[in-house]
Amino acid sequence: MKITVVCDVLGAENNGTTIAAMNLIRAMENRGHQVTVVCSDEDKRGKEGYVIMPKLNLGPVNGYVNKNGVSLSRVNKKLLEPVIKTSDIVHIMIPFMLGAAAVKMCKKYDIPVTAGFHCQAENFTSHIFLKNNSFANQMTYLRFYRSVYRYVDAVHYPTEFIRNVFEQAVHQRTNGYVISNGVGERFKPIKTEKPPRFSNKFVILFSGRYSKEKSHSVLIDAAALSKHSDKIQLIFAGDGPLKQKLKEQAKKLANMPLMNFFPHDQMLNVLNYADLYVHPAEIEIEAIACMEALACGQVPIIADSPRSATVKFALDERNLFKNRDPEDLARKIDFFIENPDVLEEYRERYKGIVAEFSQEACMDKMEKMFYEALR
Repeated sequence: MKITVVCDVLGAENNGTTIAAMNLIRAMENRGHQVTVVCSDEDKRGKEGYVIMPKLNLGPVNGYVNKNGVSLSRVNKKLLEPVIKTSDIVHIMIPFMLGAAAVKMCKKYDIPVTAGFHCQAENFTSHIFLKNNSFANQMTYLRFYRSVYRYVDAVHYPTEFIRNVFEQAVHQRTNGYVISNGVGERFKPIKTEKPPRFSNKFVILFSGRYSKEKSHSVLIDAAALSKHSDKIQLIFAGDGPLKQKLKEQAKKLANMPLMNFFPHDQMLNVLNYADLYVHPAEIEIEAIACMEALACGQVPIIADSPRSATVKFALDERNLFKNRDPEDLARKIDFFIENPDVLEEYRERYKGIVAEFSQEACMDKMEKMFYEALR
């Protein structure tokens, strides 16, 4: 197949949407398909298989967007149209300006088109201080539906959770395929040791963009409230616009968090030497980061947010804390610190829980979705 993947947002692989896009692109290429990527990332200019759109100029907001490590795309129809016309199928990653334009061209030239669902309404409304405004979130979903999803032949939902949220918001049933973005084979338990500076610390890991909806601040507050705060070492794997703000908040801790975006090999080591994985995110479509931690043998404590799909990975109440409640999280952390035998018991119970989310198996399902959309 000649597959065109349209990415309004791409950039560095430091966020779930970009990682999902690049995993899909590589997987389809490895299966022998010809993949063309449409995006606005200048670092991809001149690379085979990439068509570069101009960047969207947002004036004073540009600096904020850049802090997120991404660029937004503006539509150049002269560049986009030839790519669409020569595709067997087009896949839209995000329902923004470029994706909406590509969908219209697909309809014009009768090209099959599918779209992924990688953006909760709150991922957008949190930037305009309306994250908890139900009307703003519903209007955002309606905009997504009217501009992209009502036109496509199939919708890829990473979880049943987000499919239900979206379809209830727009009061429409879609031709949906629930397919996890999957966990790569490299994420597995390996023998590794903590760095010497952390040897006598209880290391708690959280992997996610430094943004409001990921709620890093809740974990910082919980670490400060813990009876064992002097022993806790936080690691925040990722990057994002709130980095400096989180550093300021963390100054009250006995041990400053390690805040870093780790290359794959280093991340695998961190996932294996950490003592506990905490996922405080309030808003989450799938939480691949949590799945990767589980695949490496970690035990999670997860926010019980009604707007997060990650809750499904909790075995029982010990793996959950009250959403945005640092005192409850501190109690759950202290329990596992004080009961290492129970922590080991949970490690055993979690073994194999992500086997069904093998990335290869998930990409096979994505390929099947593309073939079915071609019929």
